[in-house]
Amino acid sequence: MTFDQIRQILTQARETGSIQKIFFEGGEPFLFYSTLINAVQAAVDAGFQTGIVSNAYWATSREDARACLMPFTGLVEGLTLSCDRFHSGAINDLLVRNAAEVAKELGFEVGTISIPQPDAEEDGEGTLKFRGRAARNLTTRARLHPWEQFTACPYEDLRDPGRVHLDPFGLVHLCQGISLGNIYTSPLAEICASYDPGTHPIAGPLCNGGPVALVSEYALPHAVAYADACHLCYEARLALRDRFPEILAPDQMYGIGLE
Repeated sequence: MTFDQIRQILTQARETGSIQKIFFEGGEPFLFYSTLINAVQAAVDAGFQTGIVSNAYWATSREDARACLMPFTGLVEGLTLSCDRFHSGAINDLLVRNAAEVAKELGFEVGTISIPQPDAEEDGEGTLKFRGRAARNLTTRARLHPWEQFTACPYEDLRDPGRVHLDPFGLVHLCQGISLGNIYTSPLAEICASYDPGTHPIAGPLCNGGPVALVSEYALPHAVAYADACHLCYEARLALRDRFPEILAPDQMYGIGLE
């Protein structure tokens, strides 16, 4: 995103009257450091609480971590660090330790996201959701379960969502890959106000019976077993993209154009 786009986003977020927190995540937001620091300052000036999610690649030493984090002191309330084998293993552990120790000294609230490996689900503080790259690359290592059991979305409140995700294309995601609209063509307040979970062609079935209902609603072919509810939902949405291209977007969320 450009800084001008971020200013537009913050203005629209303020106009909703309900958004209180803005989190900067990715990808890796520290890769765009100058944009990030200016965006965080603009968000705070607009009255939002802020947080950042990072893999701490920049914390190669405590000195480097302090230099990177110092400009965010008093602006960012929470720093969430990714720490697991998906983020370079032992090397990542050192980076995260440097970042966490310095962040706490500077007064940040520090949290971690630790995603388990698919064949060792007891390890890790987070949950591995089999969608996107995980659905394409990791399901062969996961334990599969009968498809009929996935009758609810276990992670998102689709009837009354407490958050949305916004990508660089301007798409507002109810859940990653389920777009409610584009803020560059419609105001965010209008997009949020017009969301009706009962009539939404994707969220509606998911609210009424989870991924199983989505498959049944559109009579989609399916396997007998899946890694989790996200896996079945993701495969169903892949099959429906030609029918709902504006909702099931962008291409990158579905592995298209990434080769």
